[in-house]
Amino acid sequence: MRVRVLYFGVLKERFGAAEEPFELPDGATVGELVRVLRERSSNPAMGTGLESVAVAVNREYSTADVVLDDGDEVALLPPVSGGCSAQGGTLASLARDRVAIVDEAIDTAEVVRAVKAGSDGAVCVFDGIVRDNTRGRKTLHLDYEAYREMALAQMQKLAEEAVAKFGVRDVAMVHRLGRLEVGETSVLIVVASAHRAAAFEACRWLIDTLKKTVPIWKRETFVDGAVWADGEPFPDEIGLAQGSMHSRSGGAE
Repeated sequence: MRVRVLYFGVLKERFGAAEEPFELPDGATVGELVRVLRERSSNPAMGTGLESVAVAVNREYSTADVVLDDGDEVALLPPVSGGCSAQGGTLASLARDRVAIVDEAIDTAEVVRAVKAGSDGAVCVFDGIVRDNTRGRKTLHLDYEAYREMALAQMQKLAEEAVAKFGVRDVAMVHRLGRLEVGETSVLIVVASAHRAAAFEACRWLIDTLKKTVPIWKRETFVDGAVWADGEPFPDEIGLAQGSMHSRSGGAE
């Protein structure tokens, strides 16, 4: 059978491609695919990179024992470092969906106005901006990329979960992709609630969870070079630990 393998962030550079078709025997699992990719590389550092990946099958996080089918889309996701439609959204879509991935500058005031209502006693805003340095290195600009369709779906789920979990009235989440200059907004979260405590808690939970689970990556360009930003490790429930990648017979890798 043939599957379509997608690479993102630093993995795209290591494999030298954004995607490739891959032939596998019928009944192969996610873990077996990752093991084959690891063994195929002659670069010892590649194995280390793959040990920390998560894998999505048809835009849903997957475990190592999932059996693949012919035609599946398999994405290898390095730890994320961020926070739409597949064609690129606009701020105008917030009036309907409240969640967007955009390729344009984010207008914080416009988004806050769209979310506010007369029943709100508090609106909490997280405005993530590009700073001019990282660990002492002067930053020139950032470039964000995403697994767009999956990122949008994950952001929508987070917004819905925040409303249910914290009892807030409404949530807006916007992330920008592409080249961002120092001082520009990369991610904006707005939470509207009758009470401030719930708004603060939901806003903090949203940005922290987004940065760990939504497939968005950033490349930082400094005066002395460029690197993909190190992401936080995936939560245990979606990360693909090396020891979990076993064969269908149950043997250790």
